[in-house]
Amino acid sequence: MDRFVTGGSIGNRGGQVLIGPPAFLRETPESPIIPAMDALSDALRVLRLTGAVFLDAEFTAPWCVVSQSGHSASPVLSGGANIVFFHVLTEGRCKARLVSGGETLEFGAGDLVMLPRDDTHLLGSDLHLAPTLADNLVQPAADGELMRIEHGGGGEKTRFFCGFLRYDQRLCGPMLETLPRLLRVPLGGGPAAAWLTSLLQAGARETAAPRPGGETVLAKLSELLFVEALRRYIELLPEQQTGWLAGLRDRFVGRALALLHERPERDWTVEELAASVGLSRSSLAQRFTDFIGQPPMQYLTRWRLTIAAQRLISEKASLARIAEDSGYDSEAAFNRAFKRALGTTPAAWRRAGVAQR
Repeated sequence: MDRFVTGGSIGNRGGQVLIGPPAFLRETPESPIIPAMDALSDALRVLRLTGAVFLDAEFTAPWCVVSQSGHSASPVLSGGANIVFFHVLTEGRCKARLVSGGETLEFGAGDLVMLPRDDTHLLGSDLHLAPTLADNLVQPAADGELMRIEHGGGGEKTRFFCGFLRYDQRLCGPMLETLPRLLRVPLGGGPAAAWLTSLLQAGARETAAPRPGGETVLAKLSELLFVEALRRYIELLPEQQTGWLAGLRDRFVGRALALLHERPERDWTVEELAASVGLSRSSLAQRFTDFIGQPPMQYLTRWRLTIAAQRLISEKASLARIAEDSGYDSEAAFNRAFKRALGTTPAAWRRAGVAQR
């Protein structure tokens, strides 16, 4: 049986899909984090997150389900990689809490529930009820239809859309490690929400009736929703928050990250980077470390190795060429740095990556 994810109704099945880009994508909004979003875009491009499975589920009060992590029988979710799950409420409301404990969060229509580490969690109108194992509720998809869940006591209706992204913790740690294990991201209304709704409708149709290239389409739809959630999360972070995502919003650290991601091959020095963002060397070094948890040049070294890790899988370039492009004078030095950072040798990484393709 496929793994349950608290899926949801994707709007009206007969609704129209927006074909051209909406106005909000054709314009450049006035936002303090827009210049730094280049670093986020570059990170997502290099990290090549994959995923996107969509399910349609309807719950009626009273109801409570438990969604377990790491017990999926679905081949699309297998492979041992880490998973980010996100559930979008399209109708109604519910509560959510990790089974391991913590705060109970309340969600309404237009909210996104994100679980960056795919923790086992409770969802329901009343979390004090004995939970039903969600896996047992999934109805296999009929031809041209989505997998369905219909469950509850007949009261107030709640509907979900669900998607996931698969990632490698060794590469994506800086982006995700500062996120709470369970968080609410209000997607809001306006043009952005309308565009996202059209994407969800397209994703539902693609899942129900796969066509050539469908896996790529679904991955991109899931990634777009994930990026929008990260953008909203960044905007709502408190001023004192630190971490990679918070650093994107900072005027100086965000600009430094953008420059490092724009020109990772450049022989940067802290002095040059500081001059480019308008700070002294010592001020940038301290500010960058406070947000990111490591000095700028150490971050750059790790990012170059991340790029190298993906090139080892996606390209046929020699180890010597990738080592040189990553700033190493010898293949031996590259091997040592790579193993220190990622726990395995470049050659072993390439073999494992190719075998999984």
